[in-house]
Amino acid sequence: MSTQQKRLDVICIGRIAVDFYGQQIGARLEETTTFAKYLGGSSGNVAYGTAIQGLKSAMLARVGDEHNGRFLREELQRVGCNTDSLITDKRRLTGMVILGIKDQETFPLIFYRDNCADMGLVPEDIDEAFIASSHAVAVTGTHLSHPDTRAAVLKALEIARGNGLRTALDIDYRPVLWGLTSLGDGETRYIESQQVTQQLQEVAHYFDLIVGTEEEFHIAGGSTDTLTALKNVRQASQATLVCKRGPLGCVVFEQAIPDSWEETRLHSGVRVEVLNVLGAGDAFMSGLLRGWLNDEGWEQACRYANACGALVVSRHGCAPAMPTKQELDDFLSREHEVKRPDRDRRLNHLHRVTTRKRQWPELCVFAFDHRKQLADMAREAGVDESGIPQLKLLLLKAAEEAADEAGLENKSGILADTTYGQRALNAITGKGWWIGRPIEQPGSRPLRLEHGNIGSQLIDWPQEHVVKCLVFYHPHDSAEMRQAQDEQVLDVWRSCNKSGHELLLEVILPESNPDHQESYYLDILSHFYRLGIQPDWWKLPPLSAASWEAIGGLIEQQDPYCRGILLLGLDAPEEKLKSGFVAAAQALWVKGFAVGRTIFGQPSRQWLQGELDDRALIEQVKGNYLRLIAYWRDARKASGRG
Repeated sequence: MSTQQKRLDVICIGRIAVDFYGQQIGARLEETTTFAKYLGGSSGNVAYGTAIQGLKSAMLARVGDEHNGRFLREELQRVGCNTDSLITDKRRLTGMVILGIKDQETFPLIFYRDNCADMGLVPEDIDEAFIASSHAVAVTGTHLSHPDTRAAVLKALEIARGNGLRTALDIDYRPVLWGLTSLGDGETRYIESQQVTQQLQEVAHYFDLIVGTEEEFHIAGGSTDTLTALKNVRQASQATLVCKRGPLGCVVFEQAIPDSWEETRLHSGVRVEVLNVLGAGDAFMSGLLRGWLNDEGWEQACRYANACGALVVSRHGCAPAMPTKQELDDFLSREHEVKRPDRDRRLNHLHRVTTRKRQWPELCVFAFDHRKQLADMAREAGVDESGIPQLKLLLLKAAEEAADEAGLENKSGILADTTYGQRALNAITGKGWWIGRPIEQPGSRPLRLEHGNIGSQLIDWPQEHVVKCLVFYHPHDSAEMRQAQDEQVLDVWRSCNKSGHELLLEVILPESNPDHQESYYLDILSHFYRLGIQPDWWKLPPLSAASWEAIGGLIEQQDPYCRGILLLGLDAPEEKLKSGFVAAAQALWVKGFAVGRTIFGQPSRQWLQGELDDRALIEQVKGNYLRLIAYWRDARKASGRG
């Protein structure tokens, strides 16, 4: 890449839409009942894919002024993709695609793109200064199919050529988007069309790189013989041509096209079990651009490209299936060992932890997920449990006021339950808070789940909610007790991996066994790691500095991508918590606290007994929460971490 400093590596121009992927694999699309929502559209996927591969990418397109448009913008921004030229179209809706996975050969899809936002792109949307701020422009063939979008793309290409940018075309041939099939036939990949061939060849000279499958080069070259088609494209362009040959790999043509495949060099791909080919081409393009724009040579660029494609065909979805840079590099370091990426534990964990949507370097969590304790308080006060949901709304109000006064910004969180706290959960979701929800049956040992099977629960949960599972565990429990608890925690862990939810595993030594040596916590965490359980978060009681050092070393060894540890409170007096904060604040893996009854216990009891009105309750709870925040901040500051 040129040594000239530019703020962008590549600007992607073309399709961006919302994909709705059928979740019933093997079902006809007619019978699919639930769908997963992902960022989609070929250019949107490449903008996303190059961003997570470490390039400074940008998306130049239009999205609707509605929820789907905002979703696409936020997804791109989350991975660092520039959206300065992702225009909000006030008159058009964001495009959508509904897709299914019937079998390894059948992937029905329907494009909903009638006058959609990304096809509203016009030449006036192309800003020369923005184009010139990049090293390259990458466009997709779909935007050459309509006069307005074609004119916009050609303007961008003219500017790119005039400013010395590299230019790339992904042919991205979809006959339905050129009006060559019925509207419902999005699956057909090739229909001969002299008009499409002519329109592609007219612009081929603009490009330094042209990428396509054999069928896509058939349409670009006007022949169903691939080498003949490539020769025809070569007559129209001196671009490097990269022809994708499916699971075989790809071939790079920099000069003249030979007369036989035997005279070409195949950059072979990794053979994997195919789940879903949709999006594989966009992943291939993302990897190829990483190598090409970083001047790593075609051998390495094709290794990236083939590996990206291989990973995506083994997974559900397009953009969310694409590997991050860390994940791809790990895969390539042992590519011949991993035949089933979808079953490789290390690779899947890397994908899970390197695609997280938020960073939480520090947290001050107000935990009011308590059910049994509040039900007991209500009984003691002689009042019905029906008032507890209103109490939890007031606790949330206190939490929000305290977070605002303390300036917590992105460091605030709550733990709340669905039994009494569903209204509180609904109220805070979407506001940028860390939100945890308990799943254990209160007090259960061996661990049992409050609302039955975890998989059937998580399908209803917002993705941002963290699964909190409390297990009362002792290393000297009976073999039967340990096995029962291990199996339940493993099931929870696997379900979180399947659903994409984060897991906070809370570990407390049971009161039934008075042997409470601190070292047992290290033993228990080591045991769970040996089982293959790698929680995003741990929740532990205050421990000594020596214990924190030992546990920190374990986490660094077993899962350096762990989010960290939150301190629990167990209704401890404030002074005891304060001293616990001092010891924990020096531990890098302790990211904050998640404390409950110390904050809400006494005020809630008085409110239930009618001794406090709503405002008085809020003020007392807020004051307690603010004091704990201050204790934590003071402890961090004293340790040099504040």
